Amino acid sequence: MAKDFSRMEHSNRSGNPALAAVSDPARRLWLQGGLGAAAAALLGPMAGCATASSGTGGRIGFEGIPASVADRVVVPRGYVAQVLAPWGEPVGVAGAMPAFRDDLSNSAEEQALQLGMHHDGMGFFALDGGQRGLLVINHEYTDDGMLHPGGMAPWTAQKVRKSQAAHGLSVVEVALADGRWQLQRPSRFARRITADTPCMVAGPAAGHALLRTADDPSGRTVRGTLNNCAGSTTPWGTYLAGEENFRFYFAGGRDRDADQRRWGMTEQAFFRWPEHDARFDARQHPHEFHRFGWIVEVDPMEPGAAPIKRTALGRGAHEGAWVATTADGRAVVYSGEDARFEYIYKFVSRDRIAPASAGQSAAQANRHLLDDGTLYVARFDADGTGRWLPLVHGEGLLTAAAGFADQGAVLVRTRQAADLLGATRMDRPEWLAIDQARKTVYCTLTNNSARGAPGQPGVDAANPRANNVMGQVIRWHEDGDFDATRMRWDHLLLAGDPANPRPEAQGTIRGDLFACPDGLLLDARGLLWIQTDASAGEMRRGEMQAMGNNQMLACDPATGEVRRFLTGPVNCEITGATMAPDGRTLFVNIQHPGEPPSDRSAPDEVTRYSTWPDGGRPRSATLAIRREDGGPVGT
Repeated sequence: MAKDFSRMEHSNRSGNPALAAVSDPARRLWLQGGLGAAAAALLGPMAGCATASSGTGGRIGFEGIPASVADRVVVPRGYVAQVLAPWGEPVGVAGAMPAFRDDLSNSAEEQALQLGMHHDGMGFFALDGGQRGLLVINHEYTDDGMLHPGGMAPWTAQKVRKSQAAHGLSVVEVALADGRWQLQRPSRFARRITADTPCMVAGPAAGHALLRTADDPSGRTVRGTLNNCAGSTTPWGTYLAGEENFRFYFAGGRDRDADQRRWGMTEQAFFRWPEHDARFDARQHPHEFHRFGWIVEVDPMEPGAAPIKRTALGRGAHEGAWVATTADGRAVVYSGEDARFEYIYKFVSRDRIAPASAGQSAAQANRHLLDDGTLYVARFDADGTGRWLPLVHGEGLLTAAAGFADQGAVLVRTRQAADLLGATRMDRPEWLAIDQARKTVYCTLTNNSARGAPGQPGVDAANPRANNVMGQVIRWHEDGDFDATRMRWDHLLLAGDPANPRPEAQGTIRGDLFACPDGLLLDARGLLWIQTDASAGEMRRGEMQAMGNNQMLACDPATGEVRRFLTGPVNCEITGATMAPDGRTLFVNIQHPGEPPSDRSAPDEVTRYSTWPDGGRPRSATLAIRREDGGPVGT
């Protein structure tokens, strides 16, 4: 996620040991410096396991580009990047397509029919062989200083409603014609899901006492989804979106209980919604807080189907969720929490993925697939192995005596359950990418400047750098199938710049430099695409001086080569990569161009940092990137 939200959250005060305390000195030396040779010696079984590459690096076929500080999108020679779907464009609901007004006079009702603000994760769903399809796009949060006439002064109920309407997800139909993608409007699939859209609750926590409110005494229907960060597609044709930094929408006052404090609830809400929407005031409605932080499943082919919050996958500041398939056809869903010192999880479904049948789509056939199974949390041990610890009520410490009355309570309080089991506290686990054939999973650990600070957890094997402003990419290989309870792990790379005097900021990149890895995409050829998210207050200065604006790079996992593919406009985040089925179009999101270091714009500084994409008010937007000759992207 962009902004400093995830950096701000540090609510894990558990006593889980730092693994450095039990790791051997040779490994700690490897983690601090000379990584190359020591990595092969210590983690030989992992070397080159991620792909079947010959090791020549030929998988990357484009000419890398230099770092940039320009207020524009730059792609390699021979490529073109088209602005396809900016914030404020109508999504295409028939008879209801209000145009975007640059003076921000669009109402909340109009915004609820337009693409939301701050595009993030997305997925492509093919129609008619892939030349036409649906894009499902997350809208992570709003810059209220940029969303409303006059910014936040005065702050009104109407502005809260418009902000809520700019959150959530968009479903838009797109088609390729003459080498360019276009929005198809109207479309029977076009849809907005906002912070006010009714969402069903499913799984073991559905109807639980901790989810019941005065407005919903059944605990089975939630108004809205918000702070939707990463997204992914499932093998059965649905979309999974994470609800990430939901805590910033709630106010708890001074008398927050231990549960609320563990989840990072503050006295006042950053987004100030509780001032005009009482359901976000935890003093009045404490259980509303428990109704966010879930993985949300959407069927884009059924515009009338309610989004479903899948409680069996656990609650957290979920960046997103990604699905692998076991040999016997069960779904394994990996996820992480983008917050300092939080955890990585996986869920293994009880049942197999069902095929489509006459009169029933695959999505409909698997409507309950993610409601039954086992949730695990990861422990990364110092010897390069790891374990998946089951988060199951009644097993080990997860009992009523420890505060978990049933499995529903374990899932609502997933963090506390993981604390008790001694899971590894990570440096902000964000996006994941899965190599299905090789049972290998990659995860970006964006950064954690609090690592090793006085009074904070120290370094460990998986999180080896103090004051980790650069981040790393960790990977693990399951011991057997994806449902295995043991794994072997190593670091694909540590981000950084070897010219930095501080060893912890130098990194191990072979090729073009970057910091703060965030988005990930593993394409059909085995190329790993990495997107970055350095904050506006950090980029282009200090230890990140050489990095330029945020960027997207390609990495050959077999050789470790990294090559820069795209640079974005000033102060944006690069996020949301997905490809058309033929690999000839790469869709990428540009989030919050022109974001100020304060994370929230004042009316007089809206165009101070950026005027992308059209020379006026900066707007998040989806790009469609193609080779000029129509060939596969990245070759």
